[in-house]
Amino acid sequence: MKLVVDANVLFSFFKRDSTTRKLITSFEIFELSTPSFCIEELRKHEREIRKKAKISKAEFEEALEDLGLFVDIVPDEKFKDFGADAKKISPHLKDAPYVALVLWSKSKGYETAMWSIESRLKELKKHEMKVYTTEELLKLLKLR
Repeated sequence: MKLVVDANVLFSFFKRDSTTRKLITSFEIFELSTPSFCIEELRKHEREIRKKAKISKAEFEEALEDLGLFVDIVPDEKFKDFGADAKKISPHLKDAPYVALVLWSKSKGYETAMWSIESRLKELKKHEMKVYTTEELLKLLKLR
């Protein structure tokens, strides 16, 4: 299964001992991806991320580079044709790129879901789109 990971989940990647980081760096069952715009979001919130994760600028850059080893950064152009449909079903406009990436991946025949801690995304279930929280993934993997 493929999982599209949103920015809120990836924020936790920068905390060295976070459960999210452990999951991302040890996933062998799931293929992880995120829209390239998500990396821009992480950079935009660099100061906040560094403060919460208690890391330096150099550590932030290193972690951001490491992230690319575990999460496929998909150029927005690849799934842009799904943007209009994504905007129609996304609970919030800022979620549309993630939804578009899921739709694009599903159109390629892959079983694809989203990994997010945003409760509003659960309403995507009515559009036959699975959304897992970190806790739900831990249960699914029988780690909790």
